[in-house]
Formats: sequence, structure tokens, C-alpha cells
Amino acid sequence: MNSAATPAGMGRIVTLTPNPSIDRTIMLDGPLVRGSVQRADSSFFQAGGKGVNISRACLAAGVSTTAVLPAAPEDPFSLELTASEIPSRLIAPDGMVRVNLTITEPDGTTTKLNSPGAVATPATLEALATALHDAATDAAWVVLAGSLPPGAPAGWYAELVGDLRTLTRVAVDTSDEPLTALVAQLSPDTAPHLMKPNGDELASFTGADAAELEADPRAAAAAARTLVDAGVAEVLATLGGHGAVLVNAEGAWHATPPPIDVVSTVGAGDSSLFGYLLGGLRGYAPAERLALAVAYGSAAASLPGTTIPTPEQTRPDLVVVRDLATSTTGTTTDTTGV
Repeated sequence: MNSAATPAGMGRIVTLTPNPSIDRTIMLDGPLVRGSVQRADSSFFQAGGKGVNISRACLAAGVSTTAVLPAAPEDPFSLELTASEIPSRLIAPDGMVRVNLTITEPDGTTTKLNSPGAVATPATLEALATALHDAATDAAWVVLAGSLPPGAPAGWYAELVGDLRTLTRVAVDTSDEPLTALVAQLSPDTAPHLMKPNGDELASFTGADAAELEADPRAAAAAARTLVDAGVAEVLATLGGHGAVLVNAEGAWHATPPPIDVVSTVGAGDSSLFGYLLGGLRGYAPAERLALAVAYGSAAASLPGTTIPTPEQTRPDLVVVRDLATSTTGTTTDTTGV
């Protein structure tokens, strides 16, 4: 059974994408061969970036959203946003929106070539922060997502969280130096309400092996617990084909996705984060929210390019969730009908 309908007026999700991209996807009809000339089976482009992907998922699920980002109205990126009817607050940019290239092979192997983006000035960062603050005043969640543009200080997300958490709940999904800076400044008074690292990102600040974290949900939960102990209310850690774990002050859960044919993993993490937020807006219990997150992520991985799934394409009833705090033998939590 597919997810229940989304109740009207249950909250708005505001997203920030400080380094948006035009995502060009090329789908090959055979394996990628370096140094050769190959013909594409198909190709397309879409206005992208992690926050934009989440706003796109909101639109598909009937959830009110606003995407805050730097882009000129006449930029092809902005024109695609308008064509997709994604509500947005555009801030004058410091250059053209970057182009990211995704190459997908028939077996689902995905290669991404990401451009750095225009160098952001202090004036642009201040304008983005002001627009985000204004949009957050009546939002259920604000999501800070993706990389920072060149020129932005590594601790900029941490600064934004300190302001935004006085207005609403804040989720962060980032990596590399911005993640390191955020983790270094965590405290009960400054931490975001939700963080969504993957295995590599968990490993980056715990010193654990990323492959081991992805393969061992208990190890991943222990790594995520360090964030909860530092003040983060909830940690949703995505583990690729191994599903995801959820950790909060009350417990820890692991969700295993249904079998799928992987087409492209781009956007799967963003979809997982949206599924989790959607479950929260619907009033679901933690295990049910986790099931919906994994259902969204696995649905996205079965679609081409950066395609974001609709609620009808998700199957949370096929996701198996177990309580890591009480189960040592694989006892599951029934999520049928989520």
C-alpha cells in the first residue's frame, strides 16, 4: 500500500541551496570507457542541488515549500525551476549557476563531475541568510543542504543554525569542511535538530572505516550516537544499499530497503531526507519515519538521473525496520500501511 495522502496545512519546508547546479545526466548504453568516444543512450538536464531536490519532492507530495538560492531570473536554472512550478526566493548571484555532469551506466554505476560554482561574496551570503531567516518564520522545517560555494566560510552553516533554531526546526545535510566545522561547534544550544550523514560522512568525523559503517548498522548507529550526545536531536544516517539507521535520545533503528534495480543513486540521499521529514509532518513514530525515508531513497535509486520520486512510487510497506536497542536476532517492526 502506498503512503497516505498528505494532510493540507501541516507545515512548510524551506530549503537553502547555496551552491545550486544545472544537473546534466548522460545515460550510456554500455560501460564507461575512459579515453574513448561513446554515444549516449539518452540525456537530460534539471535544476538541481540538494535543497532544490527536496523542494521538488515537496511539490510532488503536496507539501508547501520555498527554495532559497542564488540565481538570476533569466538563468536556464531559474527558468527550469519556474517550468517545474517550484516556489523560490532568488538572490542575485555572483556568477552563472554551475553545471554538474552525471554519467550513468546500465548497471547503475554513477560517475559525477561537479563544478565548483561562482565565488560567493559576503554581500550575497548576507542576502541569502536574510532571505532564509524571513522564510523560516512560518516554516515547519528549514533544510540547509549541499556544498558551500567558493568564498563561503566553512562555518557558515553553523552560523545559520544558531539563528534559525530560534525560529523553527533545522536539518543539515552537508559534507567535507562545512560538516567538520558544524560538528566542531555542536552543543545543545547550537546543534541542528536533524542531521543526515552518509557512511563516508560519519567516518570523516569519527575515524571509523566508511565501508564498515555502511555494512554494520550497529557501528553506524554508534557513530551517529556521538552527534546525539553532542546535542543533535535526531540523526538519519543513510547507508547506501544497506538502508539507513535512525538514532535519537530514545533509541536506534535500522531499516533495510526492498530489492530494486539500481539505475542512478544521484538524489537518493535527498529523497531519503525528504521522506523522513514527510513522516514527521504526518505524525509518524520514529520507525515509521525511517521506513518512509528508506522507501523514498530506494525509489529514487531506481529512477534515472536526479529524478525525485512521487509518493505513489514509494513502498514503505516493503521496508523492514528493526529496533537496534532491543533486537539482537532480527526482530522487525511492522511498517505496513505507513
